[in-house]
Amino acid sequence: MSERHWHVLGAGAMGCLLASQLQRAGCRVTLLLRDPLPVAQVRVSVESGDTSSQYAIEATSLARVGVIDYLLVTTKAPQLLDALEQARSALAPAARVIVAANGMGYLEEARAIVGSGELYCCSTTEGAFRLGPLHIRHAGRGKTLLGRVGGGGPADWYPDWLGSELSCEWLNPVEPALWHKLAINCAINPLTATHGCRNGELASNLELRRRMGALCDEIAAVSAAAGYADTARRVHEDALQVARATAENRSSMLQDLEAQRPTEIDYITGYLLREAKRLAVPAPENSRIYRQLKALEKARAGD
Repeated sequence: MSERHWHVLGAGAMGCLLASQLQRAGCRVTLLLRDPLPVAQVRVSVESGDTSSQYAIEATSLARVGVIDYLLVTTKAPQLLDALEQARSALAPAARVIVAANGMGYLEEARAIVGSGELYCCSTTEGAFRLGPLHIRHAGRGKTLLGRVGGGGPADWYPDWLGSELSCEWLNPVEPALWHKLAINCAINPLTATHGCRNGELASNLELRRRMGALCDEIAAVSAAAGYADTARRVHEDALQVARATAENRSSMLQDLEAQRPTEIDYITGYLLREAKRLAVPAPENSRIYRQLKALEKARAGD
């Protein structure tokens, strides 16, 4: 049984999945909910294959939480900095904050909010999507990569994650993994969102597979120019492998679009395009799908 008390900010698909995994590993876990009313406990349902598991997890709101020593933030990228800012007053001076959001472009501001605490990143290819409030489907197994922003060896809390059923690896440095995850997200998420399909269709549908390949051509070129040679070499193969491994998953971008919520496109393809412009690398296919997604966002918001 771990002595660490984990607070999980963000009760979407990934927040519920990671919270349930940490609790199964013997950690004390508290979900931080938006509802300002006092909540002592919630029930999280996780569907996996033909089985359904129920987890009774402590819950409270940021307005009522005490001191936070270990914070896992699983909000979407557009809400990440606001969520961290709301949690700032509850963070212990030496708090460990782990960010598990997609995309890039927010770490510098996040580090400033964390202050004297330590900032870490979590990048995972676990597949999960919401079936309802606190009810998710674990749609595919993946790899969970962890590391300290700026580099460093395994943290004191890492054994909690090793004790879970997640396949975990500590990285030093972690930044190349963040870029690689960004690259995979750029290849998969916008396509699934614009076509309204599950991840696996990008591998099984010839036209979608062709389009993913065209995106990956440009992603590889930007990756090489940015100094991420390993991603440049692997992105075609890895994007296809992730699409197959999470075939039943509905990407978070697709779920957000259908729910008329802001997507993470500006932190995923948008960030890639900003880097492409900075490095003078053409990326017309990624620019095209970015515009398509933004148009769909605007149209859905007006419904």
